[in-house]
Amino acid sequence: MVARTVSSLVPLYSPRGYEFAPYAAARNWIGGEWRNASTGETMDVENPRYGRPMGKVVVSPGADVDVAVRAAKAALPKWRHVPLRERAQVMYRLKSILERDMEEMCWLLSAENGKTYVEAQGDVGKAIECVEFAAALAMSAAGGQIDVSRGVNCRLTHEPLGIVAGITPFNFPVMVPLWMIPNALMGGNAFILKPSSLVPYGGMRLAAAIEEAGLPEGIFNVVYGRRDAVSAIVDHPEISAVGFVGSTPVAKHLYGRGATLGKRMLCLGSAKNHAIVVPDADLELTATTLVASAYGCAGQRCMAATIMVAVGDVQPIIDEMVVLMRKLELGKDMGPIITKEDAKRIVGYIDQAESMGAKILADGRGAKVAGCPGNWVGPTLIDHVTPEMPASHEEIFGPVFCIMHAKTLDEAIDLANSSPYGNGGAVFTQSGEVARHVAERLDVGMFGVNIGIPVPREPFAFGGWKDSGFGCLDITGMDGFHFWTRAKKTTEKWAHQTGGSWMS
Repeated sequence: MVARTVSSLVPLYSPRGYEFAPYAAARNWIGGEWRNASTGETMDVENPRYGRPMGKVVVSPGADVDVAVRAAKAALPKWRHVPLRERAQVMYRLKSILERDMEEMCWLLSAENGKTYVEAQGDVGKAIECVEFAAALAMSAAGGQIDVSRGVNCRLTHEPLGIVAGITPFNFPVMVPLWMIPNALMGGNAFILKPSSLVPYGGMRLAAAIEEAGLPEGIFNVVYGRRDAVSAIVDHPEISAVGFVGSTPVAKHLYGRGATLGKRMLCLGSAKNHAIVVPDADLELTATTLVASAYGCAGQRCMAATIMVAVGDVQPIIDEMVVLMRKLELGKDMGPIITKEDAKRIVGYIDQAESMGAKILADGRGAKVAGCPGNWVGPTLIDHVTPEMPASHEEIFGPVFCIMHAKTLDEAIDLANSSPYGNGGAVFTQSGEVARHVAERLDVGMFGVNIGIPVPREPFAFGGWKDSGFGCLDITGMDGFHFWTRAKKTTEKWAHQTGGSWMS
Protein backbone atom coordinates (compact mmCIF):
# COMPACT_ATOMS: atom_id res chain seq x y z
CA MET A 1 0.00 0.00 0.00
CA VAL A 2 1.05 3.60 -0.59
CA ALA A 3 2.17 5.48 2.51
CA ARG A 4 0.40 8.80 2.98
CA THR A 5 2.76 11.56 1.91
CA VAL A 6 0.59 14.64 1.35
CA SER A 7 -2.00 14.38 4.12
CA SER A 8 -1.51 18.10 4.70
CA LEU A 9 -3.39 18.72 1.45
CA VAL A 10 -6.70 17.77 3.03
CA PRO A 11 -7.79 17.16 6.62
CA LEU A 12 -8.83 13.66 7.54
CA TYR A 13 -12.51 12.97 8.09
CA SER A 14 -12.58 11.19 11.43
CA PRO A 15 -16.19 9.95 12.00
CA ARG A 16 -16.89 6.29 11.35
CA GLY A 17 -20.63 6.58 11.61
CA TYR A 18 -23.58 8.78 10.65
CA GLU A 19 -23.15 11.36 13.40
CA PHE A 20 -22.95 14.98 12.32
CA ALA A 21 -19.46 16.40 12.03
CA PRO A 22 -18.14 19.63 10.53
CA TYR A 23 -15.49 19.40 7.84
CA ALA A 24 -13.21 21.61 5.81
CA ALA A 25 -13.80 24.33 3.26
CA ALA A 26 -13.55 23.07 -0.32
CA ARG A 27 -11.50 25.34 -2.56
CA ASN A 28 -10.47 25.24 -6.19
CA TRP A 29 -7.43 23.12 -7.06
CA ILE A 30 -5.53 24.93 -9.79
CA GLY A 31 -1.91 24.44 -10.80
CA GLY A 32 -1.18 22.32 -7.74
CA GLU A 33 -2.56 24.88 -5.26
CA TRP A 34 -5.77 25.35 -3.28
CA ARG A 35 -7.31 28.67 -4.29
CA ASN A 36 -10.32 30.69 -3.23
CA ALA A 37 -12.78 31.95 -5.81
CA SER A 38 -11.59 35.22 -7.29
CA THR A 39 -14.76 36.89 -5.98
CA GLY A 40 -14.37 35.43 -2.49
CA GLU A 41 -17.88 33.96 -2.71
CA THR A 42 -18.75 30.74 -0.87
CA MET A 43 -21.83 28.64 -0.17
CA ASP A 44 -22.77 26.10 2.50
CA VAL A 45 -22.23 22.38 2.05
CA GLU A 46 -25.22 20.72 3.69
CA ASN A 47 -25.27 17.31 5.34
CA PRO A 48 -28.65 16.10 4.02
CA ARG A 49 -29.23 13.79 6.99
CA TYR A 50 -29.27 16.75 9.32
CA GLY A 51 -30.24 19.57 6.97
CA ARG A 52 -27.43 21.78 8.23
CA PRO A 53 -24.05 22.93 6.92
CA MET A 54 -20.97 20.79 7.49
CA GLY A 55 -18.63 23.12 5.62
CA LYS A 56 -18.21 25.65 2.84
CA VAL A 57 -17.35 25.51 -0.85
CA VAL A 58 -16.10 28.32 -3.04
CA VAL A 59 -18.32 29.62 -5.83
CA SER A 60 -16.20 30.61 -8.81
CA PRO A 61 -17.11 32.90 -11.69
CA GLY A 62 -16.27 31.98 -15.26
CA ALA A 63 -12.99 33.87 -14.98
CA ASP A 64 -11.62 31.22 -12.63
CA VAL A 65 -12.12 28.59 -15.34
CA ASP A 66 -9.72 30.58 -17.51
CA VAL A 67 -7.15 30.52 -14.70
CA ALA A 68 -7.41 26.73 -14.62
CA VAL A 69 -7.09 26.58 -18.41
CA ARG A 70 -3.90 28.64 -18.29
CA ALA A 71 -2.43 26.33 -15.63
CA ALA A 72 -3.35 23.30 -17.73
CA LYS A 73 -1.93 24.84 -20.87
CA ALA A 74 1.41 25.50 -19.19
CA ALA A 75 1.67 21.91 -17.90
CA LEU A 76 0.37 20.10 -20.96
CA PRO A 77 3.36 20.02 -23.36
CA LYS A 78 5.43 17.80 -21.09
CA TRP A 79 2.59 15.45 -20.08
CA ARG A 80 1.32 14.79 -23.59
CA HIS A 81 4.71 13.34 -24.55
CA VAL A 82 4.93 11.00 -21.54
CA PRO A 83 4.64 7.39 -22.82
CA LEU A 84 1.45 5.49 -22.04
CA ARG A 85 3.27 3.04 -19.82
CA GLU A 86 4.58 5.88 -17.66
CA ARG A 87 1.17 7.54 -17.47
CA ALA A 88 -0.16 4.20 -16.27
CA GLN A 89 2.15 4.31 -13.25
CA VAL A 90 0.16 7.30 -11.97
CA MET A 91 -3.02 5.23 -12.32
CA TYR A 92 -1.52 2.32 -10.40
CA ARG A 93 -0.52 4.64 -7.55
CA LEU A 94 -3.94 6.34 -7.61
CA LYS A 95 -5.64 2.95 -7.31
CA SER A 96 -3.56 2.11 -4.23
CA ILE A 97 -4.30 5.46 -2.62
CA LEU A 98 -8.05 5.11 -3.16
CA GLU A 99 -7.96 1.60 -1.71
CA ARG A 100 -5.95 2.80 1.28
CA ASP A 101 -8.33 5.67 2.01
CA MET A 102 -11.55 3.91 1.04
CA GLU A 103 -13.13 3.70 4.50
CA GLU A 104 -12.50 7.35 5.28
CA MET A 105 -13.68 8.51 1.85
CA CYS A 106 -16.86 6.44 2.09
CA TRP A 107 -17.85 8.02 5.39
CA LEU A 108 -17.11 11.46 3.96
CA LEU A 109 -19.21 10.76 0.86
CA SER A 110 -22.00 9.50 3.09
CA ALA A 111 -21.94 12.77 5.02
CA GLU A 112 -21.99 15.10 2.00
CA ASN A 113 -24.32 13.06 -0.20
CA GLY A 114 -26.52 11.15 2.26
CA LYS A 115 -25.65 7.70 0.92
CA THR A 116 -25.44 4.83 3.32
CA TYR A 117 -21.93 3.61 3.99
CA VAL A 118 -22.50 0.48 1.88
CA GLU A 119 -23.71 2.61 -1.03
CA ALA A 120 -20.65 4.83 -0.70
CA GLN A 121 -18.51 1.70 -0.91
CA GLY A 122 -20.16 0.98 -4.24
CA ASP A 123 -19.40 4.53 -5.41
CA VAL A 124 -15.69 4.32 -4.58
CA GLY A 125 -15.37 0.65 -5.57
CA LYS A 126 -16.72 1.28 -9.08
CA ALA A 127 -14.45 4.32 -9.33
CA ILE A 128 -11.44 2.14 -8.58
CA GLU A 129 -12.51 -0.21 -11.39
CA CYS A 130 -12.37 2.73 -13.78
CA VAL A 131 -8.84 3.54 -12.66
CA GLU A 132 -7.86 -0.12 -13.13
CA PHE A 133 -9.21 -0.06 -16.67
CA ALA A 134 -7.30 3.11 -17.49
CA ALA A 135 -4.06 1.63 -16.15
CA ALA A 136 -4.58 -1.37 -18.45
CA LEU A 137 -4.67 0.96 -21.46
CA ALA A 138 -0.88 0.89 -21.37
CA MET A 139 -1.22 -2.65 -22.76
CA SER A 140 -4.53 -2.49 -24.65
CA ALA A 141 -4.49 0.88 -26.41
CA ALA A 142 -1.83 0.07 -28.97
CA GLY A 143 -2.98 1.45 -32.29
CA GLY A 144 -1.46 -1.19 -34.56
CA GLN A 145 0.33 -0.99 -37.88
CA ILE A 146 0.52 -2.89 -41.16
CA ASP A 147 2.39 -2.76 -44.46
CA VAL A 148 -0.31 -1.56 -46.83
CA SER A 149 1.85 -1.74 -49.93
CA ARG A 150 5.39 -2.65 -50.88
CA GLY A 151 7.63 -0.63 -48.62
CA VAL A 152 4.69 1.42 -47.34
CA ASN A 153 3.60 1.17 -43.71
CA CYS A 154 0.53 2.65 -41.99
CA ARG A 155 0.22 2.97 -38.25
CA LEU A 156 -2.50 4.27 -35.95
CA THR A 157 -1.87 6.26 -32.77
CA HIS A 158 -4.26 7.83 -30.27
CA GLU A 159 -3.31 11.46 -29.79
CA PRO A 160 -4.46 13.81 -27.00
CA LEU A 161 -7.06 16.47 -27.66
CA GLY A 162 -5.37 18.93 -25.29
CA ILE A 163 -7.35 20.51 -22.45
CA VAL A 164 -10.63 18.74 -21.68
CA ALA A 165 -13.25 19.02 -18.94
CA GLY A 166 -15.92 17.14 -17.03
CA ILE A 167 -19.08 18.46 -15.37
CA THR A 168 -20.43 15.97 -12.83
CA PRO A 169 -23.58 15.57 -10.67
CA PHE A 170 -24.21 15.17 -6.95
CA ASN A 171 -25.24 11.53 -6.85
CA PHE A 172 -21.85 9.83 -7.32
CA PRO A 173 -19.17 12.26 -6.13
CA VAL A 174 -16.22 9.95 -6.92
CA MET A 175 -17.43 7.38 -9.46
CA VAL A 176 -18.76 9.73 -12.15
CA PRO A 177 -15.63 11.94 -12.18
CA LEU A 178 -13.55 8.78 -12.49
CA TRP A 179 -15.65 7.66 -15.44
CA MET A 180 -13.83 10.48 -17.21
CA ILE A 181 -10.58 11.51 -15.55
CA PRO A 182 -8.44 8.33 -15.84
CA ASN A 183 -9.18 7.74 -19.53
CA ALA A 184 -8.62 11.42 -20.33
CA LEU A 185 -5.30 11.50 -18.47
CA MET A 186 -4.16 8.27 -20.07
CA GLY A 187 -4.91 9.91 -23.41
CA GLY A 188 -2.31 12.58 -22.60
CA ASN A 189 -4.77 15.40 -21.88
CA ALA A 190 -5.05 17.95 -19.09
CA PHE A 191 -8.37 17.79 -17.26
CA ILE A 192 -10.59 20.37 -15.53
CA LEU A 193 -13.29 18.99 -13.23
CA LYS A 194 -16.39 21.00 -12.30
CA PRO A 195 -18.14 18.90 -9.61
CA SER A 196 -21.55 19.60 -8.18
CA SER A 197 -21.16 22.17 -5.43
CA LEU A 198 -23.65 20.15 -3.37
CA VAL A 199 -20.95 17.48 -2.94
CA PRO A 200 -17.57 19.19 -3.28
CA TYR A 201 -15.54 16.87 -1.08
CA GLY A 202 -15.34 14.02 -3.58
CA GLY A 203 -13.56 16.30 -6.04
CA MET A 204 -11.38 17.72 -3.29
CA ARG A 205 -10.25 14.27 -2.20
CA LEU A 206 -9.62 13.23 -5.80
CA ALA A 207 -7.36 16.26 -6.27
CA ALA A 208 -5.34 15.29 -3.21
CA ALA A 209 -5.15 11.63 -4.26
CA ILE A 210 -4.11 12.45 -7.82
CA GLU A 211 -1.46 14.86 -6.55
CA GLU A 212 -0.13 12.17 -4.23
CA ALA A 213 -0.09 9.70 -7.12
CA GLY A 214 2.46 11.89 -8.87
CA LEU A 215 0.55 13.61 -11.65
CA PRO A 216 2.37 16.81 -12.68
CA GLU A 217 0.89 20.01 -11.28
CA GLY A 218 -1.58 21.71 -13.58
CA ILE A 219 -2.63 18.56 -15.44
CA PHE A 220 -5.62 18.04 -13.15
CA ASN A 221 -7.61 21.01 -11.85
CA VAL A 222 -10.89 21.43 -9.96
CA VAL A 223 -13.15 24.49 -10.21
CA TYR A 224 -16.39 24.85 -8.27
CA GLY A 225 -19.17 27.16 -9.41
CA ARG A 226 -22.65 27.65 -10.77
CA ARG A 227 -24.02 28.13 -14.29
CA ASP A 228 -21.49 30.75 -15.31
CA ALA A 229 -18.64 28.34 -14.52
CA VAL A 230 -20.35 25.63 -16.62
CA SER A 231 -20.87 28.08 -19.48
CA ALA A 232 -17.25 29.18 -19.26
CA ILE A 233 -16.11 25.56 -19.63
CA VAL A 234 -18.31 24.88 -22.65
CA ASP A 235 -17.49 28.22 -24.31
CA HIS A 236 -13.75 28.33 -23.63
CA PRO A 237 -11.86 28.23 -26.95
CA GLU A 238 -9.00 26.19 -25.51
CA ILE A 239 -11.14 23.40 -24.02
CA SER A 240 -11.47 20.79 -26.76
CA ALA A 241 -13.91 18.28 -25.26
CA VAL A 242 -16.48 18.20 -22.46
CA GLY A 243 -18.15 15.31 -20.67
CA PHE A 244 -21.38 15.98 -18.77
CA VAL A 245 -23.68 13.90 -16.57
CA GLY A 246 -26.94 15.38 -15.35
CA SER A 247 -30.50 16.06 -16.49
CA THR A 248 -31.65 15.81 -20.11
CA PRO A 249 -32.62 19.48 -20.54
CA VAL A 250 -29.16 20.60 -19.46
CA ALA A 251 -27.43 17.78 -21.37
CA LYS A 252 -29.26 18.71 -24.58
CA HIS A 253 -28.51 22.41 -24.13
CA LEU A 254 -24.81 21.92 -23.42
CA TYR A 255 -24.41 19.39 -26.23
CA GLY A 256 -25.88 21.79 -28.76
CA ARG A 257 -23.90 24.73 -27.43
CA GLY A 258 -20.58 22.92 -27.42
CA ALA A 259 -21.11 21.15 -30.74
CA THR A 260 -21.88 24.49 -32.39
CA LEU A 261 -18.47 25.67 -31.21
CA GLY A 262 -16.81 22.60 -32.75
CA LYS A 263 -16.09 20.80 -29.49
CA ARG A 264 -16.42 17.11 -28.78
CA MET A 265 -19.37 16.75 -26.43
CA LEU A 266 -20.61 13.67 -24.60
CA CYS A 267 -23.59 14.52 -22.43
CA LEU A 268 -25.56 11.93 -20.44
CA GLY A 269 -29.06 12.88 -19.34
CA SER A 270 -32.14 11.64 -17.55
CA ALA A 271 -33.66 8.17 -17.39
CA LYS A 272 -36.93 6.33 -16.86
CA ASN A 273 -35.95 2.68 -16.56
CA HIS A 274 -38.68 0.08 -17.10
CA ALA A 275 -38.62 -3.41 -15.63
CA ILE A 276 -40.95 -5.75 -17.49
CA VAL A 277 -42.21 -8.49 -15.18
CA VAL A 278 -44.02 -11.55 -16.51
CA PRO A 279 -45.96 -14.16 -14.48
CA ASP A 280 -43.20 -16.79 -14.60
CA ALA A 281 -40.67 -14.45 -12.93
CA ASP A 282 -39.10 -15.83 -9.77
CA LEU A 283 -40.99 -14.23 -6.88
CA GLU A 284 -38.16 -13.81 -4.37
CA LEU A 285 -35.50 -12.82 -6.90
CA THR A 286 -37.73 -10.31 -8.64
CA ALA A 287 -39.14 -8.65 -5.54
CA THR A 288 -35.77 -8.45 -3.79
CA THR A 289 -33.98 -7.14 -6.86
CA LEU A 290 -36.56 -4.49 -7.70
CA VAL A 291 -36.69 -3.16 -4.14
CA ALA A 292 -32.90 -2.88 -4.06
CA SER A 293 -32.85 -1.21 -7.47
CA ALA A 294 -35.65 1.28 -6.80
CA TYR A 295 -34.62 2.42 -3.33
CA GLY A 296 -30.84 2.10 -3.30
CA CYS A 297 -29.24 5.55 -3.06
CA ALA A 298 -32.78 6.76 -2.27
CA GLY A 299 -33.57 6.32 -5.97
CA GLN A 300 -31.13 9.13 -6.83
CA ARG A 301 -29.30 7.31 -9.59
CA CYS A 302 -29.91 7.18 -13.31
CA MET A 303 -29.95 3.38 -13.40
CA ALA A 304 -32.58 2.87 -10.70
CA ALA A 305 -35.59 0.83 -11.75
CA THR A 306 -38.43 3.34 -11.70
CA ILE A 307 -41.38 1.55 -13.35
CA MET A 308 -42.58 -2.04 -13.29
CA VAL A 309 -44.60 -2.97 -16.34
CA ALA A 310 -46.65 -5.86 -15.01
CA VAL A 311 -47.69 -8.30 -17.73
CA GLY A 312 -50.72 -10.27 -16.60
CA ASP A 313 -51.04 -11.36 -12.99
CA VAL A 314 -47.87 -10.65 -11.00
CA GLN A 315 -49.70 -9.61 -7.82
CA PRO A 316 -47.71 -12.00 -5.58
CA ILE A 317 -44.51 -10.20 -6.58
CA ILE A 318 -46.07 -6.81 -5.86
CA ASP A 319 -47.26 -8.03 -2.46
CA GLU A 320 -43.78 -9.34 -1.64
CA MET A 321 -42.27 -5.98 -2.58
CA VAL A 322 -44.54 -4.26 -0.07
CA VAL A 323 -43.44 -6.73 2.61
CA LEU A 324 -39.77 -6.08 1.85
CA MET A 325 -40.26 -2.31 1.77
CA ARG A 326 -41.76 -2.35 5.24
CA LYS A 327 -38.53 -3.91 6.48
CA LEU A 328 -36.38 -1.09 5.14
CA GLU A 329 -35.09 1.08 7.97
CA LEU A 330 -34.90 4.69 6.88
CA GLY A 331 -31.55 6.18 7.83
CA LYS A 332 -29.86 2.79 7.90
CA ASP A 333 -30.97 0.98 4.73
CA MET A 334 -31.82 4.12 2.79
CA GLY A 335 -30.47 7.63 3.10
CA PRO A 336 -32.01 11.09 2.68
CA ILE A 337 -32.74 13.22 -0.37
CA ILE A 338 -29.99 15.63 -1.39
CA THR A 339 -31.93 18.87 -0.70
CA LYS A 340 -35.17 20.02 0.86
CA GLU A 341 -36.29 21.33 -2.52
CA ASP A 342 -35.78 17.93 -4.13
CA ALA A 343 -37.69 16.20 -1.33
CA LYS A 344 -40.59 18.59 -1.86
CA ARG A 345 -40.52 17.97 -5.62
CA ILE A 346 -40.58 14.18 -5.14
CA VAL A 347 -43.55 14.40 -2.76
CA GLY A 348 -45.30 16.50 -5.39
CA TYR A 349 -45.15 13.60 -7.87
CA ILE A 350 -46.71 11.27 -5.28
CA ASP A 351 -49.49 13.75 -4.47
CA GLN A 352 -50.22 14.27 -8.14
CA ALA A 353 -50.37 10.57 -9.00
CA GLU A 354 -52.73 9.94 -6.08
CA SER A 355 -54.99 12.82 -7.10
CA MET A 356 -55.16 11.36 -10.64
CA GLY A 357 -56.35 7.95 -9.40
CA ALA A 358 -53.19 5.95 -8.69
CA LYS A 359 -53.11 3.72 -5.61
CA ILE A 360 -50.39 4.28 -3.01
CA LEU A 361 -49.31 0.85 -1.74
CA ALA A 362 -46.46 2.18 0.39
CA ASP A 363 -46.30 5.86 1.33
CA GLY A 364 -43.01 7.62 2.11
CA ARG A 365 -44.49 11.08 2.60
CA GLY A 366 -43.85 12.55 6.02
CA ALA A 367 -41.08 10.07 6.81
CA LYS A 368 -38.77 11.02 9.67
CA VAL A 369 -35.63 9.67 11.31
CA ALA A 370 -35.11 10.27 15.01
CA GLY A 371 -32.35 12.78 15.68
CA CYS A 372 -31.83 13.52 11.98
CA PRO A 373 -34.07 16.43 10.89
CA GLY A 374 -32.91 16.26 7.28
CA ASN A 375 -34.45 15.77 3.86
CA TRP A 376 -36.41 12.56 4.09
CA VAL A 377 -38.82 10.78 1.77
CA GLY A 378 -39.48 7.15 2.56
CA PRO A 379 -39.73 4.34 0.00
CA THR A 380 -42.95 4.73 -1.96
CA LEU A 381 -44.78 2.25 -4.21
CA ILE A 382 -47.54 3.50 -6.53
CA ASP A 383 -49.82 1.09 -8.42
CA HIS A 384 -52.14 1.65 -11.38
CA VAL A 385 -50.07 4.46 -12.81
CA THR A 386 -51.30 5.48 -16.25
CA PRO A 387 -49.51 7.19 -19.16
CA GLU A 388 -51.11 10.58 -18.60
CA MET A 389 -49.65 10.84 -15.09
CA PRO A 390 -46.33 12.75 -14.96
CA ALA A 391 -44.99 10.07 -12.62
CA SER A 392 -45.18 7.61 -15.52
CA HIS A 393 -42.89 9.48 -17.91
CA GLU A 394 -40.92 12.14 -16.03
CA GLU A 395 -37.74 11.37 -14.13
CA ILE A 396 -38.56 11.62 -10.41
CA PHE A 397 -35.04 10.84 -9.16
CA GLY A 398 -36.19 9.70 -5.77
CA PRO A 399 -37.44 6.63 -3.87
CA VAL A 400 -40.67 6.28 -5.87
CA PHE A 401 -41.42 3.10 -7.81
CA CYS A 402 -44.43 3.03 -10.11
CA ILE A 403 -46.42 0.08 -11.47
CA MET A 404 -48.12 0.09 -14.83
CA HIS A 405 -50.09 -2.81 -16.28
CA ALA A 406 -50.06 -4.42 -19.71
CA LYS A 407 -52.07 -7.34 -21.08
CA THR A 408 -49.37 -8.69 -23.38
CA LEU A 409 -45.58 -8.72 -23.59
CA ASP A 410 -45.55 -6.64 -26.77
CA GLU A 411 -47.87 -4.08 -25.18
CA ALA A 412 -45.41 -3.82 -22.28
CA ILE A 413 -42.50 -3.33 -24.70
CA ASP A 414 -44.42 -0.63 -26.60
CA LEU A 415 -45.22 1.13 -23.34
CA ALA A 416 -41.56 1.12 -22.29
CA ASN A 417 -40.41 2.25 -25.73
CA SER A 418 -42.83 5.17 -25.66
CA SER A 419 -40.53 6.83 -23.11
CA PRO A 420 -38.30 9.55 -24.55
CA TYR A 421 -35.46 8.05 -22.53
CA GLY A 422 -33.44 4.96 -23.32
CA ASN A 423 -30.93 4.57 -20.54
CA GLY A 424 -31.66 1.13 -19.08
CA GLY A 425 -34.31 -1.55 -18.92
CA ALA A 426 -34.83 -5.09 -17.75
CA VAL A 427 -37.03 -8.13 -17.98
CA PHE A 428 -37.76 -10.57 -15.18
CA THR A 429 -38.57 -14.05 -16.44
CA GLN A 430 -37.42 -17.66 -16.31
CA SER A 431 -37.94 -18.04 -20.06
CA GLY A 432 -35.02 -17.59 -22.41
CA GLU A 433 -37.43 -17.01 -25.26
CA VAL A 434 -39.15 -14.15 -23.43
CA ALA A 435 -35.82 -12.64 -22.38
CA ARG A 436 -34.53 -12.65 -25.94
CA HIS A 437 -37.79 -11.27 -27.33
CA VAL A 438 -37.57 -8.26 -24.98
CA ALA A 439 -33.82 -7.80 -25.41
CA GLU A 440 -34.19 -7.52 -29.19
CA ARG A 441 -37.02 -4.97 -29.01
CA LEU A 442 -36.41 -2.70 -26.02
CA ASP A 443 -34.86 0.64 -27.08
CA VAL A 444 -32.29 1.05 -24.33
CA GLY A 445 -28.52 1.24 -24.25
CA MET A 446 -28.16 -1.01 -21.19
CA PHE A 447 -30.36 -4.06 -20.65
CA GLY A 448 -30.65 -6.67 -17.92
CA VAL A 449 -32.23 -10.08 -17.57
CA ASN A 450 -33.28 -10.62 -13.95
CA ILE A 451 -30.97 -7.72 -13.03
CA GLY A 452 -32.42 -4.50 -11.65
CA ILE A 453 -29.42 -2.25 -12.33
CA PRO A 454 -27.81 -3.47 -15.58
CA VAL A 455 -24.70 -1.29 -15.29
CA PRO A 456 -21.91 -2.73 -17.43
CA ARG A 457 -18.68 -3.49 -15.61
CA GLU A 458 -15.36 -2.56 -17.14
CA PRO A 459 -14.32 -3.03 -19.92
CA PHE A 460 -17.91 -2.70 -21.16
CA ALA A 461 -19.04 0.90 -21.58
CA PHE A 462 -21.77 2.90 -19.80
CA GLY A 463 -24.23 4.89 -21.89
CA GLY A 464 -27.88 5.18 -22.86
CA TRP A 465 -29.91 5.87 -25.99
CA LYS A 466 -32.44 8.46 -27.12
CA ASP A 467 -32.77 11.43 -24.74
CA SER A 468 -30.59 9.72 -22.15
CA GLY A 469 -27.40 10.50 -24.03
CA PHE A 470 -26.11 13.01 -26.55
CA GLY A 471 -22.94 12.10 -28.40
CA CYS A 472 -21.79 9.20 -30.52
CA LEU A 473 -19.87 7.23 -27.88
CA ASP A 474 -20.34 5.84 -24.38
CA ILE A 475 -18.52 7.41 -21.45
CA THR A 476 -16.48 4.51 -20.03
CA GLY A 477 -14.44 1.62 -21.40
CA MET A 478 -12.67 1.94 -24.76
CA ASP A 479 -15.38 4.35 -25.92
CA GLY A 480 -14.29 6.70 -23.15
CA PHE A 481 -10.65 6.50 -24.16
CA HIS A 482 -11.55 7.11 -27.80
CA PHE A 483 -13.70 10.10 -26.86
CA TRP A 484 -10.78 11.83 -25.13
CA THR A 485 -8.32 11.09 -27.96
CA ARG A 486 -8.16 11.47 -31.72
CA ALA A 487 -6.84 8.90 -34.15
CA LYS A 488 -3.77 9.80 -36.18
CA LYS A 489 -2.91 7.66 -39.19
CA THR A 490 0.72 7.87 -40.28
CA THR A 491 1.85 6.44 -43.62
CA GLU A 492 5.61 5.97 -44.17
CA LYS A 493 7.80 4.91 -47.07
CA TRP A 494 11.56 4.58 -46.58
CA ALA A 495 12.75 1.99 -49.10
CA HIS A 496 13.03 2.80 -52.79
CA GLN A 497 10.96 0.37 -54.85
CA THR A 498 11.39 -0.28 -58.55
CA GLY A 499 7.85 -1.57 -58.90
CA GLY A 500 5.19 1.11 -58.94
CA SER A 501 1.83 1.31 -57.22
CA TRP A 502 -0.68 4.08 -56.61
CA MET A 503 0.81 4.55 -53.13
CA SER A 504 4.39 4.88 -54.40
